[in-house]
Amino acid sequence: MSHVSICEFTEPYEKQVSELILHIQQEEYNIAITKDDQPDLMNIPSFYQVKKGNFWVAEMGSRVVGTISLLDIGNNEVALRKMFVAEEYRGSSFKIALRLLNRAISWAADHSIKTIFLGTTPQFLAAHKFYQKHGFIKIAQKELPSTFPIVKVDKFFYKFQVENAAE
Repeated sequence: MSHVSICEFTEPYEKQVSELILHIQQEEYNIAITKDDQPDLMNIPSFYQVKKGNFWVAEMGSRVVGTISLLDIGNNEVALRKMFVAEEYRGSSFKIALRLLNRAISWAADHSIKTIFLGTTPQFLAAHKFYQKHGFIKIAQKELPSTFPIVKVDKFFYKFQVENAAE
């Protein structure tokens, strides 16, 4: 088994990141969303890697096999976005999703983030279970902060209290 590394996004990853995300959205889950519907994918550094936000990739060899990001939405809160893992790398064998999530939570704690919010689609059933298993609590859309960027395909919302956040 090859080594998986989790690293911060840099420009050379852009094409692979877009291809991975779009493949999962469109081909696996038949979600009617395009790259044009996601302008953040065309400018990851200026969209995610600002203030208390960041974007990471999981890489095996030279292949991007997973992504996760935190978008700073102010008030020491972030939106978890773009959590995707290539189908053949999901599950407990590689633990890529967990490693990505742990990296994001660790980053949040180190940057005094108090709460992580996320939205997801009804189709991502395994993701719902994964988030709940790792401490995310399902909330109503009306409980989201006003600065949370709602994506049109998202119908389920969660929050996570970062334990080590500075007061």
